[in-house]
Amino acid sequence: MTTTRTSSSSRVRGATLALLTGAGLALTPLAASVAVAPPAAAAPVMFSAAPAPTPTTQAAVNHALAQQGKPYVYGGTGPGGFDCSGLTFAAYKAAGVQLPRTSRAQATAGVEVPWYAMQPGDLITFYDPVGHVGMAIGNGMMVHSSTYGKPVSIVRVDSVPGYHSTRRVA
Repeated sequence: MTTTRTSSSSRVRGATLALLTGAGLALTPLAASVAVAPPAAAAPVMFSAAPAPTPTTQAAVNHALAQQGKPYVYGGTGPGGFDCSGLTFAAYKAAGVQLPRTSRAQATAGVEVPWYAMQPGDLITFYDPVGHVGMAIGNGMMVHSSTYGKPVSIVRVDSVPGYHSTRRVA
């Protein structure tokens, strides 16, 4: 007598296929490849930033958030793409504040504030020596342009290693 073993994953696949077929759904490779939607990661994150303390910083935050989804471009200051300091530079320029161009120079702009006093619009610098900058938007989040292949996006401040300092520039 011959015994056939059926793995539990084969049974689950079979049951799933039967359920979908019974519901009137057909699975074909061609239909699946044609009906694939673009990845949701390309869409901007809908995040309600905390209100900034001044109209100037609110304008800078709004400008930076409006750049979500634009590509990282080394040396980019917009409008088509940004590097990290180009994003903060352009955001504050749109708000009428002149910042230095590089992240290292931006790490000396304004006044230093403790991390626990961070407010929307503050610049957050990383590494020693400083090599990255983002803009606080509240609730432990920031907007930044991090590296090639990653568009301007919102991330948790603590998701970027090497925190250096927080600067209030307006």
